[in-house]
Amino acid sequence: MSAQMKTTELQSIKQRYNIVGNCEALNQVLDVALQVAPTDLSVLIVGESGVGKEIIPRVIHDNSPRRREKYFAINCGSIPEGTIDSELFGHVKGSYTGAINDSPGYFGVADKGTLFLDEVGELPLATQARLLRVLETGEYIPVGATEVKKTDVRIVAATNVNVRQAISEGRFREDLYYRLNRIPLMMPPLRERGEDIVLLFRLFAMQMAEKYKMDRVVLDEDAKQLLMRYKWPGNVRQLKNITEQISVLSPERRITAEVLSRFIPQDQETTQLAPIHHEGGDHSFENEREILYKILFELRGNVNDMRREVSALKKQIEEVQGAQPVAVDPLPSTQLAPLQPIRTVQPTMEDAVAEEYIEPVKEPENLNLNDLSKQMLEKALERNHGNRKKAAQELGISDRTLYRRLKQYGLDT
Repeated sequence: MSAQMKTTELQSIKQRYNIVGNCEALNQVLDVALQVAPTDLSVLIVGESGVGKEIIPRVIHDNSPRRREKYFAINCGSIPEGTIDSELFGHVKGSYTGAINDSPGYFGVADKGTLFLDEVGELPLATQARLLRVLETGEYIPVGATEVKKTDVRIVAATNVNVRQAISEGRFREDLYYRLNRIPLMMPPLRERGEDIVLLFRLFAMQMAEKYKMDRVVLDEDAKQLLMRYKWPGNVRQLKNITEQISVLSPERRITAEVLSRFIPQDQETTQLAPIHHEGGDHSFENEREILYKILFELRGNVNDMRREVSALKKQIEEVQGAQPVAVDPLPSTQLAPLQPIRTVQPTMEDAVAEEYIEPVKEPENLNLNDLSKQMLEKALERNHGNRKKAAQELGISDRTLYRRLKQYGLDT
């Protein structure tokens, strides 16, 4: 197939399934899906939650010889563990409380068709063993039955968990993983799709405008850059939610970066903005070594501050204990042994089990942290043209701490 024909076919698929985006990783996933569709090979789609994994099984089914047969999408994580086997493999009447009739299960109903097992990593181990047998032999036994049944079902599975880690922790069968993973597909996270993020925002904004008869919100250039720098932990699902919020709640129809920032969560643990290089020389911590230097520098300062605080607190406690009167036993010695006076001595090695050892305030010189800190100071001063106040602000330390470090490293000349 020529490159032109391949591009034309991909565009046709995108229009049919309302897939927006032109990033290479997404095009690669769609291309592999179209190539594997005519076969019966099982497919495992891996990707973060909210990236749109559910579209790919539909593409595979609709472009396969099974397209006129039934297609079922099953969320394995939403079915209770006690009924998952019955839902998938069926049951006979009376096999459990509430089983008032025979049920063929999805594998019986979807014979000759396709089953999409979403969140397959959530399946119980016992169910995984049953699924493995179906994949290997096409045979299964309904719950409560003794007769083996046959089925011809194409399996497409998806998961957002780290399957290899689940295998190492004993939560997922390795043999089932290799059986499902005949054709692996990796859906790219939204943060890696570049300008696709802006295209998706435009689509969701247009849908909101048409549905609720309102003016469409439009991003200015700064807002577009902010949108593409955000990490999008919730991926496409989160982007759609935020677009809908802006469409309804924002009085401005032209969205600036300032307006957009009010709708993007600022949780630094999960949704912080990714660093981006600004043309014109503005500093960016994209360089990994500089990031490491900054982290180590701040960590060292935090640890030293904590040591001083703990040492001061320990000294206060010892002073309070030393000021207390010696306890006296008010009872006759024949009833209870006299209490021992409180001793303010340093803990011995035998006491180390119950007490935390506090290192002296003197700072260690190991791991070459002095060299790293010195390099960070030099780089900060160089970037700020010798302005100590700005260098201290960049490093996240006080002016006083900066001056002390400069003197310590002989940089105060």
